[in-house]
Amino acid sequence: MAWDPGAYLSFGSERTRPALELLDRVLVDKPSIVVDLGCGPGNSTALLAARWRDAWIEGVDSSPEMLSEARLTVPGVQWTEADIAQWRPRESPHVIFSNAVLQWVADHADLLPRLMSYVARGGALAFQVPCNFGEPSHVIVRDIARHGPWAGALDAVREKGDVLAAADYYDILEPQASHLDIWETTYLQVLDGEDAVFRWVSGTSLRPLLQALDGTQREAFRDECKRRLATAYRQRPSGRTLFPFRRLFVVARR
Repeated sequence: MAWDPGAYLSFGSERTRPALELLDRVLVDKPSIVVDLGCGPGNSTALLAARWRDAWIEGVDSSPEMLSEARLTVPGVQWTEADIAQWRPRESPHVIFSNAVLQWVADHADLLPRLMSYVARGGALAFQVPCNFGEPSHVIVRDIARHGPWAGALDAVREKGDVLAAADYYDILEPQASHLDIWETTYLQVLDGEDAVFRWVSGTSLRPLLQALDGTQREAFRDECKRRLATAYRQRPSGRTLFPFRRLFVVARR
């Protein structure tokens, strides 16, 4: 799937705020090696570089488009193109940080213990994932994808939502963790402009569906998503749209 850094960063402050709040709870002093796993366009990597100026920092992402953007905006970082499911560090990082990425990777019961095993003693695995897959922003798109004339073309395109309950993450990580900090936050995001929620999902969860279609079929699918999302999330007279968004945070200390 090709990513569009511009579409993703059109809501840059809203997407970066959870990374900042996650980072605030990573209580690792003077780490030597820090990895931003699924770094995207580098907005979260910039936070890591600003906090730990003396650390060797690596940004890892599978998207060449995102990495190209990151190289332009965050200097002094090692950028690596790799799939998280197969990624292995060269040396044990003191911090593995991941902001809104692991929902794209299957089987967290296998993935997280493996990532935790890479972390140096005294270090931390810290990640944040969206957990709003039951909200209209996702339910509506799934319904449209399954019941429209494009359903056959989208059968093989599965929405990524491999996110577990907080207690499940505790159970998975407890055997390897000396301390676990797990919490959830619901952000009432105030978005400006027309079709705000459609534009939000176009930068993330809607992308694989749109890319599986072409021509008039793609346009029709996009128009139907835009129409129904605008009905579910009505723009207020002020021009703003309220978009509740729940996220789950985990900091596991090794």
